[in-house]
Amino acid sequence: MNISIIQAMIDAIDKPAIFINQQYIIEAVNEHYRNTYPVDIVPGKSQCFRVSHRNSKPCDQCGESCPIKQCKETGRSASEVHVHTTQNGQSYCDILMRPVYDATGELLGYLEILDKLAFASNYPNKGKMIGESKAFKDMLNKINRAAKSDIAVLLQGETGTGKELVSHALHSSSHRANKPFVVIECTGLADTLFESELFGYEKGAFTGATANKKGLVDAAQGGTLFFDEIGDVPLSMQVKLLRLLETQTYRPVGSVQLKQANFRLVCATHKNLLKMVKRGEFRQDLYYRVAGFSIQLPALRERPTDIPLLCNHILNTLPSRKRLHKSALNLLTQYSFPGNIRELKNIIEQAYLLADEEVIYATDLPDSLMADNQESNAVKRILTLEEAEARYLKSIVNNYKGSIDKLANSLGISQRTLYRKLQSHKLKLKS
Repeated sequence: MNISIIQAMIDAIDKPAIFINQQYIIEAVNEHYRNTYPVDIVPGKSQCFRVSHRNSKPCDQCGESCPIKQCKETGRSASEVHVHTTQNGQSYCDILMRPVYDATGELLGYLEILDKLAFASNYPNKGKMIGESKAFKDMLNKINRAAKSDIAVLLQGETGTGKELVSHALHSSSHRANKPFVVIECTGLADTLFESELFGYEKGAFTGATANKKGLVDAAQGGTLFFDEIGDVPLSMQVKLLRLLETQTYRPVGSVQLKQANFRLVCATHKNLLKMVKRGEFRQDLYYRVAGFSIQLPALRERPTDIPLLCNHILNTLPSRKRLHKSALNLLTQYSFPGNIRELKNIIEQAYLLADEEVIYATDLPDSLMADNQESNAVKRILTLEEAEARYLKSIVNNYKGSIDKLANSLGISQRTLYRKLQSHKLKLKS
């Protein structure tokens, strides 16, 4: 393929894009890509990893997964989320890499197209999702793919994993970003309130309805409607919600006039909706309407390398500057965080108040975390050989029904040695 043809192909793409040969050299580049990085890019000389990462070697030799390597191994397109050094500093980019072949099937090189992920950061940044672990990057990739579409998205994850922040990211990265983002808190909303809140009502529809009221569906017109804890929607209301999603129409309470709805649906839950479907607690037809594209949010214990970043991010939001001592950070990275990021925020804010100095020590952390860590360390402590032997023999003698000579033979030792070991560990074989 002629370089001029490749350049024309690159110029026609409305995102940052380059064409890379098999030696990682950039052969063609568009203006969007040039404007992304603060370095001069010379086609035929500049290497992709030097431009985007300031690395001297390809990504896979510097601890990151390289999409070019994936393309080489599979012969197919590949995608990865990387942190690039751009005009605006360290920035997340979703990379799509495609192998390009000529008419005879010979590999010419690779087309790289970038999506800048403005909703995420690998350093403290207000209003953005913070992290750099593989689990975090995998989630960013799914968020970016879903954001470009109007498909209904279901966010699943434990309480405190940041589902509302992800829902904002989906909205802000979509074509509806300049339209309303409306949240419906499903937890604790009674049947009667749910319908009137969702669809609105006409004056005189019920006692106390002294004026017309616009519903949340109407308020979200053209934008995104976010159902937080969709699993808590009353079963009696699920059929009305299903009708709204299927017909994109609704009727305010007390009205006979149908209204047209126009919104993008995003839902979140910490519950297992499929199990609820099997138990008859959630409609199957509604489930397939809300779960067009599912995104599983990782628990904090699944991304421990993100904990230091998140701690710094939380500390940066507090009035005066304080930092975590290494001892405190060690404890936090070993903790399981059943409450996830919400619990981490609570712990850091408590420690911030308890710390008498600019440094937050392990002793400033809440007592509950200290106790949990001591218990965890007791479990994780390496046993001596004598302790391990004692535990093993105890488990055997408590369940073994045979004779002492058979047990000794199974263990590969003499009866005399077995008697001596049982005696030293104060154990007795049950008859």
